[in-house]
Amino acid sequence: MGEAGHDDPVRTTVVAGSYAAAIEFGQRQPSVADGRYQAACPRERALLKVVHAKALSAAGQRRESARALLIAEEDLAAATNADDEPSRVFFFAEASLAHETACALRDSGDLTGAAEQFRLSAAKRTVKAFKRTHAVTLGYLGTVQARRGELEQACATWTVALGAMEGVRSGRTRDITRDIRGIVAPYVGQQIAGVREIDERAADYLAADGK
Repeated sequence: MGEAGHDDPVRTTVVAGSYAAAIEFGQRQPSVADGRYQAACPRERALLKVVHAKALSAAGQRRESARALLIAEEDLAAATNADDEPSRVFFFAEASLAHETACALRDSGDLTGAAEQFRLSAAKRTVKAFKRTHAVTLGYLGTVQARRGELEQACATWTVALGAMEGVRSGRTRDITRDIRGIVAPYVGQQIAGVREIDERAADYLAADGK
């Protein structure tokens, strides 16, 4: 999950896949961690629980996902500097939790809540240390705004996102940039503020990346 879900440790990826598989087979409380959750420090418990929440959301279990998100928030709030934490969870702080919460809310159809959490994530993040993740968060925020019918605001958000992508090259940023072009394509010929400009900037980014 990187600082917000994009540099995820291999172990967390395995956990995520295990949660998703368990839920697919009808287990509301999958035994994916084999006691790992109970044995983990608060920060890692928050990380594991938010992965669980995202899997529940993807499976259409909105109430269960919401409960898991609340538990993740409580777990992270319980983390202290005195905890014995594995290095793999150093990144998981308020910005990370807000980003993952936003993704879960978006996937469950709560676009208003998702937008709020993406904005919170962007506001809480240390941009210099996590430049790519910041760009991704803003890209997702813009997409949520577009889905809510706020295309001009989405273009403004994407402008900031593309600015943050300068010097950044990754599969995730390319995917977001292609998504931006796909979303604005039907409106390029219309008089909507920012649409043509953002389409051109996205095209320039992809061209510079050679993709």
